[in-house]
Amino acid sequence: MLNKRVFSAASGVYSAVSLARMAVKLLRRISFKEKVVVITGGSRGLGLALARQLATEGAQLALVARDEDELIEARAELCEITKVEYFVCDVTSETEVNATVKNIVAKFNTVDILINDAGIIQTGPLESMTVEDFERAMNTHFYAPLYASLAVLPIMKAKRFGRIVNISSIGGLVSVPHLLPYSTSKFALAGFSQGLRNEVMKDGICVTTVCPGMMRTGSHVNAEFKGKNKLEYAWFSTMNALPLISTAAECAAKDILNGVREGQAEVILTLPAQLASRLSALFPEETADVLSLVNVFLPGPNGSGKRAKKGKDSQSDLSPNVFTKPSDEASYKNNELVADT
Repeated sequence: MLNKRVFSAASGVYSAVSLARMAVKLLRRISFKEKVVVITGGSRGLGLALARQLATEGAQLALVARDEDELIEARAELCEITKVEYFVCDVTSETEVNATVKNIVAKFNTVDILINDAGIIQTGPLESMTVEDFERAMNTHFYAPLYASLAVLPIMKAKRFGRIVNISSIGGLVSVPHLLPYSTSKFALAGFSQGLRNEVMKDGICVTTVCPGMMRTGSHVNAEFKGKNKLEYAWFSTMNALPLISTAAECAAKDILNGVREGQAEVILTLPAQLASRLSALFPEETADVLSLVNVFLPGPNGSGKRAKKGKDSQSDLSPNVFTKPSDEASYKNNELVADT
């Protein structure tokens, strides 16, 4: 009899909690129509894929990046669908970020959503990395989102509404070999993003931490490779394109925005990334041992040494290959490369 009462009470509590969660989810749900969305790194890659999806949903876009030519190219495509303005800015400069946010408000009157997407990828063994590599990664992946978030928070707090989206990585949850500066900075971003959500939720602002796995955005051609750069590029570009462990940029953008729409705390993209995150949390020792073993089979520190070379300058007989074709095509589609005319 007592067991039945306990079970009944537990069932009642579970049902009440489930209903409360559903109610909160409905209350947090937003539409992107007419929302002013700022996207750093919005001129190419995942940022451009997100901009395209948002444009179709009626959002107004402020694209922020360093390369004006790429921004012009992105705006030319998107302005046929919605209102788009671009802003040339080095997001690692707090002064430039603050000035850019002021310019965006002057154009759009407000900021509703900030997507911190600007990023760099540095691949190679630790022996080939320098302190400067770590500083660049931290400036791009931690300080840039920090500056942008602090710049828009007063605007969002004043109207008690806002969304901040920080694009971290599965590398910000599980540190993989040969991506140490990248993973270090993405861990910092994930920690900042999770803590920021806890502090600003009371102000009507939802912060979503996004941790994608491998994506076919085409960014591999602009990633940086050190050590045996051609071998590094070969394994990275191939793994990044395999259909069973990677996702298309369009699918990634859709899943990210669905999470933002619902005000979710975290979005982890791709099943392999979700599994890796859970396994690392449950079995940290075993995960570390497996990754240490993987590192044994990765290229050594010789070759180009500490000189970084872009992916497009690290091609060889090994890559491009039949597996990298989807990512190679995405490089042109997502403005990472410009097609010869």
